[in-house]
Amino acid sequence: MLHGKNLINGRWAGSNETVASADLDGFAFAQATTEQINEACAAARAAFRPFSRTPRPQRAAFLKTIADEIDALGDEITWTGVRETGLPEARFTGERGRTTAQLRMFAGLILDDDDFLDIRIEQALPDRQPLPRPDLRLTHKAIGPVAVFGASNFPLAFSTAGGDTASALAAGCPVIVKGHGAHAGVGELVAQAIARAVETCGLPAAAFQFLQGAAPRVGVELVQNPEIRAVGFTGSLKAGRALYDLCHSRPQPIPFYGELGSVNPVFCLPDAMVARAAEIGTGWAASLTMGAGQFCTNPGVLIAVKDTAFAALQSAAAGALEATADQTMLTAAIAAAYHQGVAEFAGRMEAVTATDTVPAGGNTRQAGAAAFRIDAAGWMANPALQHEVFGAVGIFVECDDAGQMLEVANALEGQLTVTLQMDQGDEGLAAKMLPVLEEKAGRLLCNGFPTGVEVSPAMMHGGPYPASTDIRATSVGTLAIRRWLRPVAYQNVPAALLPAELAG
Repeated sequence: MLHGKNLINGRWAGSNETVASADLDGFAFAQATTEQINEACAAARAAFRPFSRTPRPQRAAFLKTIADEIDALGDEITWTGVRETGLPEARFTGERGRTTAQLRMFAGLILDDDDFLDIRIEQALPDRQPLPRPDLRLTHKAIGPVAVFGASNFPLAFSTAGGDTASALAAGCPVIVKGHGAHAGVGELVAQAIARAVETCGLPAAAFQFLQGAAPRVGVELVQNPEIRAVGFTGSLKAGRALYDLCHSRPQPIPFYGELGSVNPVFCLPDAMVARAAEIGTGWAASLTMGAGQFCTNPGVLIAVKDTAFAALQSAAAGALEATADQTMLTAAIAAAYHQGVAEFAGRMEAVTATDTVPAGGNTRQAGAAAFRIDAAGWMANPALQHEVFGAVGIFVECDDAGQMLEVANALEGQLTVTLQMDQGDEGLAAKMLPVLEEKAGRLLCNGFPTGVEVSPAMMHGGPYPASTDIRATSVGTLAIRRWLRPVAYQNVPAALLPAELAG
């Protein structure tokens, strides 16, 4: 049952400022007031010491209980989410499975061993010359209360109980989630599930809190509150950069882990083009239009040498795009921004296909696919063409030769992913490109397409700015927990006072 309230220190509280849902009849959510934000942050700070010191088996049981509670809400989450977002039922079923799996993955991580704490022990050497060495032991401790911003495009996996929340709770950090207005109902349902898990596991009530807020004020006040010690964010470059600047201009600056945007270029090397140009084109089109193009790993730019093979690829891709039905985007505002982006591209480049049109009426969230063509020199001369347009729009960049493909690689901004479509005969060129591309992206792929991020200990989901704000951090995979931990060294501390993992 939805009530539209904010979860603050174990109780649900409304406010006088409400926002009616455009998609759920009779549902409105209460935007958090300044007083409620301050109360939540103070409660999180008070909960930090007891929660961070809970035994790891208890925190692991908590994460598993959250997963169980979400599973129990399955049909209700799906029913609500489909109406709020326009995403199909199958997408919600799959995303719910991913969300609960990563909660259980982090439970296993903190139970299995101490590797995630990166423990280092150097025993004392009292007889060392010219000076003795003290006993030094290093571990990692929870950083403090964490603010997490729900993402528009992943109502479950990157939102209320998504990877940021799961990894921060696993680290022992109380979490305050700012729900996303695009799926306020799903956000609340998941928050209810976590609240039940908090109670079941006997944890401090403020170990998890949930604030609604479509207004920018809510996010600004949250990241500026002195009790917040780190922030996790997935969203637009504009909003993320504004929050990043606020976090780093505070009297006490804090880390801001933001995933902001990426065009995820695909380089098609010559031998691969000769062998399978049309196959690459149709595969690229399918990846581009998946989920109405609303994935952070959407492959928005495809680069190859201008020749008959590239012409064949473009023809195959155009045919696949034209055969793709219009799709419903997450919000009317996202659809409007997409239409504007497509119109701006049309003024700068040659259209290969443009099935997208601004709806004259009816469903203003509908959008079609579009693809444009430009020569490499023109693309490199227009930095705005590297900025993500959130949706199913792509650019074909035509190079004169392999040398110009290397120039394009060098001109890239930071990316989440870069893909090489290559065959065995392309390995020499790929070897020349790889040192460049390693500097540009967090994940490099050979063949295939980047949509679909494996939740794995070996995954890196982040990259150089503007893809993300910290080149060392991932938001997917077990390494994500490192964002919410800080190193602490203990020198000559008696064994009885050491953290358990250092006492051996």
